[in-house]
Amino acid sequence: MPTKISLKNLPQGYQSVISNGKHTIVGDEPVTSKGTDLGFSPEDLLLAALAACKASTVRFIARKNGWAIGNVDAELEMKVERENGALHTRVDVRINIEGDITEEQRLEMLRQADRCYVHRVITGEWNIGSAVLPTND
Repeated sequence: MPTKISLKNLPQGYQSVISNGKHTIVGDEPVTSKGTDLGFSPEDLLLAALAACKASTVRFIARKNGWAIGNVDAELEMKVERENGALHTRVDVRINIEGDITEEQRLEMLRQADRCYVHRVITGEWNIGSAVLPTND
């Protein structure tokens, strides 16, 4: 089943009510971009998706192997530079895994985190359709 997001952009700042049909969050832009800073920016949402996927993958691998871990904390930082009309993006990732695990187990979980679904999606090939008017069903 495809992933579907619905968004309603409000007149205040750049506030958007974002829904997947079950859960709702607020997106916005920072005040420095003339937003109201009442929600995650689009870049924040992108990094949050990647961080959540990496942390969930770590926990999945631990559970699958019976490794006892506690909290999994992820911190991602994105730096975007423009060069010759192109964007070059670097994301630094730090993941801390609590628990009584070996270094080999920790490295395996981190290797698998780098293969999480969202990581593979955003580094894969994209075909983003052009914006179109909604159809009247």
